[in-house]
Amino acid sequence: MVKRMSEARLSIPEYAMALAEVASLRSEDPFRKVGAAALDWDNRVIATAYNGLAPGFDAPGGFWDNRDGRQKYMLHAEVNLCSLFKRGEAKLVATTTMPCTACMQTLCAYGIKEIYYREIYRKSDAPEIAKLYGIHLEQVAPIDV
Repeated sequence: MVKRMSEARLSIPEYAMALAEVASLRSEDPFRKVGAAALDWDNRVIATAYNGLAPGFDAPGGFWDNRDGRQKYMLHAEVNLCSLFKRGEAKLVATTTMPCTACMQTLCAYGIKEIYYREIYRKSDAPEIAKLYGIHLEQVAPIDV
């Protein structure tokens, strides 16, 4: 687990996670807010995203009340994030929740080499996928401000 490196400066994984956490605040999902951030090979921010509906789509009344019924329509933060850059442009992704199996597969297809997350998602095969593809997958501890 990535731990706080110093009081003066955030580590790169902590920095990316802070961006992901801010991005999660934009999610319209009242039950689960997930954010993600991508950094390039020079640790520059190239994208942030969050879970939600397709851009420009306005949900009908009552849509958010049925948590199970709306799940199939939700775009995960990682999918939204990958739509913002080309394969090979991002080295590192931070996401507030461990990627689900499908999102982990997508991140692999985009050539991501490092993935950091805050919350564990037990239904995910991300650890096994990361191990097979040689991707660094690590949990980041919360930052004490």
